[in-house]
Amino acid sequence: MTPQLQQAIRLLQLSTMELNVEVQEALESNLMLEVDDDDAESESGTAERNGHDLESFEAPKDIPADLPVDSVWEDIYDSLPAYTGTYDPDFADAEVQRGAVETLHDHLYWQLSMLRASETDFAIGAAIIDSVDDDGYLCLSLEELQESLAAQNLRVDLDEIEMVLHRIQNFDPVGVAARNLKECLTRQLQQLSGTRPWRGEALILVENYLELLGSRDFDQLKRALKLDESSLRDVIYLIQSLNPRPGSQIQPAPAEYVIPDVFVRKHNGAWRVELNSDAFPKLRVNARYAGLVRRTENGADKDCLRSHLQEARWFIKSLKSRNETLLKVATCIVERQKAFLEYGEEAMKPMVLHDIAEEVEMHESTISRVTTHKFMHTPRGILELKYFFSSHVYTKGGAECSSTAIRALLKKLIAAENSRRPLSDSKLAAILSEQGINVARRTVAKYREAMAIPSSTERKSLT
Repeated sequence: MTPQLQQAIRLLQLSTMELNVEVQEALESNLMLEVDDDDAESESGTAERNGHDLESFEAPKDIPADLPVDSVWEDIYDSLPAYTGTYDPDFADAEVQRGAVETLHDHLYWQLSMLRASETDFAIGAAIIDSVDDDGYLCLSLEELQESLAAQNLRVDLDEIEMVLHRIQNFDPVGVAARNLKECLTRQLQQLSGTRPWRGEALILVENYLELLGSRDFDQLKRALKLDESSLRDVIYLIQSLNPRPGSQIQPAPAEYVIPDVFVRKHNGAWRVELNSDAFPKLRVNARYAGLVRRTENGADKDCLRSHLQEARWFIKSLKSRNETLLKVATCIVERQKAFLEYGEEAMKPMVLHDIAEEVEMHESTISRVTTHKFMHTPRGILELKYFFSSHVYTKGGAECSSTAIRALLKKLIAAENSRRPLSDSKLAAILSEQGINVARRTVAKYREAMAIPSSTERKSLT
């Protein structure tokens, strides 16, 4: 495998963001490459289109060999107008703080620094905060905290650690540093106003019957709390309004930005596939440097320029090949999945890598590379190209049904079920069988879990 082919394969599997980084590195390392501006027609581009060799380009002879180095800024650029505004340091600091991401530990340390406490309590508080995970729960027991403090030559009693722990659990967000879910929800309920309806009953439920709530045993909960169904529903609503992961509201998951590689639109009744021109860098060979190849007499310099020119051409050719392959594969996918674009997930057809590879006459490994981390903008959202590939099961009539369509049917059935009597996996399999789709109960369970849908027991509610 030649280095050029290796480069083409590597570029093929890069995502759009990774490709832009690769292009930037190539621009910095290869003097023959430059960005191709749409509004500036280059001599190199014209020569390439006319089939001429870039080496035949002659640079203008009016350029002096040595440019003056004693020029000043004002000799070249017009002076900028003086800035008349006033500098506000408070505003500048606010801008810097706004751009910074505050972690949960930063937020807790700041509140700890506001406390009037002894050095020992500060040390205990710091040890507790260091042991809090991203969800806001304390990962160590009091005994383990005591041992870690002893390693710092700080001898403290368990009562002292628990006292500081209770103070931290009342920090913002309330319930942070809890040792379990029961303690987390209890701290949040205790912070509510005493006049809040159903607060007392919710505290009793969380402290004594949380396991029954988790198993959805509403009949036993009604008997234990001596409440009717309507009152129990209000109590459960209050508990559901609490945050079981308090740390997540201070330290949210970072946003992931996706740049679509391909746009799919319906035009005059036909689906059209286009590359996202803004996502792909446009490069060309610098004509001036290419023209120096013939003019340079020094052997070492000439070889260096030739090497850079050859590498630049290969890089541009690899980029072009990548775009052509991506467009070809995306067009083939859209052609096979028109029903999905028209009607949604339930109309998705089964499709594997071999199907596309056979149609575009490429190897399956190439199709796998070109569909990894590549995204398509469709009327139904931005989807990864791999989303359109799915296995299949046979219907009673001998036809094929994709796993994506089956998952969509399951989601639709569960959304329409009676929440008091949710459908079990066996019942869902039976309903699909009535529709001609033969799916085992364990397959239904696998699809349900893949969609993060709880079991029928966990989906049971009073509404």
